[in-house]
Amino acid sequence: MSGNTEEDSTSAGTQTVVRENKHVPWRILQAFTGSTFTWPFVAGFLFFVIAPIVISFRVVLYNKQKSGLGLGEAKETFVGLANIVKAVQDATFWTGLGRVALYAVIMVPLTQFLSMVMALLIDSVKAKTAGKFRILLLLPYMTPGIVSTIVWIYLYSPSTSPFKWTGINFFDSSMVWFSMGQMAVWAGLGFNMLIMYGSLQSIPHEIIEAARIDGASELRIAFSIKVPFMVSSVTFTTLFGIIGTLQLFNEPYFFRSISPQTITKDFTPAMQIYNEAFMVGNINYATALSLLLALVLCVASIILYIAQGKVNRA
Repeated sequence: MSGNTEEDSTSAGTQTVVRENKHVPWRILQAFTGSTFTWPFVAGFLFFVIAPIVISFRVVLYNKQKSGLGLGEAKETFVGLANIVKAVQDATFWTGLGRVALYAVIMVPLTQFLSMVMALLIDSVKAKTAGKFRILLLLPYMTPGIVSTIVWIYLYSPSTSPFKWTGINFFDSSMVWFSMGQMAVWAGLGFNMLIMYGSLQSIPHEIIEAARIDGASELRIAFSIKVPFMVSSVTFTTLFGIIGTLQLFNEPYFFRSISPQTITKDFTPAMQIYNEAFMVGNINYATALSLLLALVLCVASIILYIAQGKVNRA
């Protein structure tokens, strides 16, 4: 009898161990099943971001040259860091970068300020009204950049513009930056506003109510409570604004067809890269310029994050 009891206990213990061993693979299987939802993004990131970066490091080390009179097939020649050195010493690239940097110094803060004001105004109205304005302001951002640029060009055109009664020539050399800046503000205002408005929704309602009970005005609440909560979202949208501005291409590219004497083929770094790659056909040098531009954007991002850290610690 006792022997049977020992056998039963041993059998029960074995079954428990088997069940526990089976339980572990099931959890792993669940985690694996959940991770499959990320596979499309991971595949796209690897093929369209990581792979081009890796390939570009090889492309930049070579040049394609034709022998003799330029007839025959081009041969790939190893040149080491010659393309990188040439890009660093390219005065045209740095001049174009200076143009867009000056443009960014003016346009990014202006866009951020207007977006912050719109987010605060929408946050102060009822939820139903706020929803309507959010959709209305987000529509320009949802419009493809090429389409919106073409629409604005027609609005600026002297023959079709509803503003022609003002007598202002929006394609004049003195008005080109203003015209492109107006398009940029119109396109980026909605996205920035939505991100900032989302950060305002994370403010505990009790803090706002306590401030109102203490007699704080809405303006005081906005500056002392709401604006500090928006610092992280402002940093995020500023970073995207700087990156987008330094890669300025659509607006000057279309304006070039109207005002070629003002906007040259290498007016911005992105236009110069496009010209080198697809007009001149020098993919290797265009890749070097692209890597240099990416490095500049990386440095600008690091500086911005360091500045944000100092603001948060203060």
